[in-house]
Amino acid sequence: MSETMNETMTDKLTNNDMASNVTMTDKLTNNDMASNVTGPASSGSEGRSANPSVAMPRVVSIVGPTASGKTGLGIAVARALAERGERAEIVNADAYQMYRGMDIGTAKPTADEQAAVPHHLLDIIDPDEAMSVARFQQVARAAIHDLQSRGIRPILVGGSGLYARAAIDDISFPGTDPDVRRRLEERERSEGAGALFDELRAKDPQAASRMDPHNPRRTIRALEVIEVTGRPYSASLPRYRYVIASVQIGLDLPREELDQRIDIRTKQMLEGGFIEEVERIRPHLGATAGRALGYQQVIDYLDGLCDLDDTFRDIAQKTKRLARKQMGWFGRDPRIHWLHALNPRLVDNAMAVIDHADAGDYDPIDAQADEYTQHHLGDLQ
Repeated sequence: MSETMNETMTDKLTNNDMASNVTMTDKLTNNDMASNVTGPASSGSEGRSANPSVAMPRVVSIVGPTASGKTGLGIAVARALAERGERAEIVNADAYQMYRGMDIGTAKPTADEQAAVPHHLLDIIDPDEAMSVARFQQVARAAIHDLQSRGIRPILVGGSGLYARAAIDDISFPGTDPDVRRRLEERERSEGAGALFDELRAKDPQAASRMDPHNPRRTIRALEVIEVTGRPYSASLPRYRYVIASVQIGLDLPREELDQRIDIRTKQMLEGGFIEEVERIRPHLGATAGRALGYQQVIDYLDGLCDLDDTFRDIAQKTKRLARKQMGWFGRDPRIHWLHALNPRLVDNAMAVIDHADAGDYDPIDAQADEYTQHHLGDLQ
């Protein structure tokens, strides 16, 4: 992940009325768990334009590193829209807030926050279930479609970069075939990773040029996709192109301020009962949910492998590292409109960006985003 992007991001931000480092937008589509809602009841179809020639308001996607204030901004934007007479509801795009019982460790919106604005895709699966990005794409697009069909603007909120993009962007997730993969893994053991990479280079030179020849797992996945789909692996490359008309707002703040927020949040997790939460769900914690930061660290503490102070110091350190990676991930997307999280005019600036997006002001440059952005094929599993 790019660290230099994060180093210079704050210097490029302005505190002006309207987040002038603007960037991108485009189109729309897709049912499963969309009805999972917390907060005030939503009903009816009021608010939807009766004139089909009027463009549908853009989905607002609020992204940024952990502890940057995404939840608060999402609620504030929904309230600001409500003051204008427009209904908006929040769709969760955090990979782990979808799990029931994982509240403290994932910084899930509180009961008061969920009561303030309806939230979707929180607490939709148990910790022993697996949630893939492909599955999330289906349920998120269903939720977005359901809200838009009722004249409600969706506000995506989450720091899981690929999840947030999967909801609104041109990203496909090719299927898998265990037999094909097993055969390729056997070949890798007998013939070597170099032979497989040579085959990939012959079948899909574009993919090979962007992949590490010393990463056989990626090479095997690429060859598997080629055999299963009959198409080049590079055809599954994620595009910086909206399939649902959207505008992305990113929250940035100085590194020292973000680190301080992370330290405070980690302390609040301990004081709020995180250890008890882990004890409660540990028997039901599956492999996917167990990757959520902090849970394995507390399990190690419960097993006597480390003391309490070291446990939460490690959680804070790893969370800071995660925040750097998140900024590297989001920093690659030129369509994100970065706003300073500490600006007193943050909500006003966000609303200005949304208004310009709704007017189509960013469409011309958004449409070109995919042409000048370098993609990394290894990002998709």
